[in-house]
Amino acid sequence: MTRMSDLDITFRRVALPEVSLHVAEAGPADGMPTILLHGFPEFWFGWRCQIGPLAQAGLRLVIPDQRGYNLSDKPDGIAAYHLDRLAADVIALADACGFGRFRLVAHDWGGLVAWWVASHHPERIERLAILNAPHPGIFGAYLRRHPGQMLRSYYVAIFQIPGLPERRLTARNGAVLRKAMAATSRLGSFAEADLDHYAAAWTRPGAMKAMLNWYRALVRLGRGPPPRVAPPTLILWGRRDHALQPGLAEASLSLCDDGRIVWFDEATHWVQHDEPEAVNAALIAFLQP
Repeated sequence: MTRMSDLDITFRRVALPEVSLHVAEAGPADGMPTILLHGFPEFWFGWRCQIGPLAQAGLRLVIPDQRGYNLSDKPDGIAAYHLDRLAADVIALADACGFGRFRLVAHDWGGLVAWWVASHHPERIERLAILNAPHPGIFGAYLRRHPGQMLRSYYVAIFQIPGLPERRLTARNGAVLRKAMAATSRLGSFAEADLDHYAAAWTRPGAMKAMLNWYRALVRLGRGPPPRVAPPTLILWGRRDHALQPGLAEASLSLCDDGRIVWFDEATHWVQHDEPEAVNAALIAFLQP
């Protein structure tokens, strides 16, 4: 377990055109600009095992609670969580930090956002690293060809029900999500104290509804040719992912002009928690010039 008190980080709020984000920062001020994006149901704390090593490697880390999460603003309405607006937050955050071109690292839902940023703003992305997250442009077609993945994604349909998932997932201090994270990760990857930090974020007023609105907005994403990814791309993928088949990584790679996959055969969806040393080494080797 990595304690927050052991991390050499600072916090601030960054005002963007649409929202204000709570942001953690670490690493040398003149280091290589790098933004880290968490997934569901985490927040900046999901990168606790990476912050120290990446900062020591010379990366200037900016790690937001994305809109709707933890201490960041939680705008009303499903439309506020459309992928275009989530991606626009990343570009606006980079602008606010004075980053022209930057490295982008992302996991899970943050990975979908990062794919979208790299696809639509390739001139801004120096390098892209994705951890267990498919390119949103291939997901629908993959589902139609692979019924097994559709079964794994059943929870997305449940999340569309108004109100019920919010109540279920926040009941008893987030007991359902706490159990799910512990059960779908490698034994010991999440300590009870870690889950306490997550539960505190989930139960903030309006947080769970906002977090679920990401899923509700995703099903409204228009269809079209999936945009290609020009920046150099590294996909890190735990093969024991309970929710996402490895084929999604391969389908996403097919959209990359310059990409490769590193497989973690014994890691789960929570690859950066299951194998932090190996993930950190792979990220540092890829992100450094």
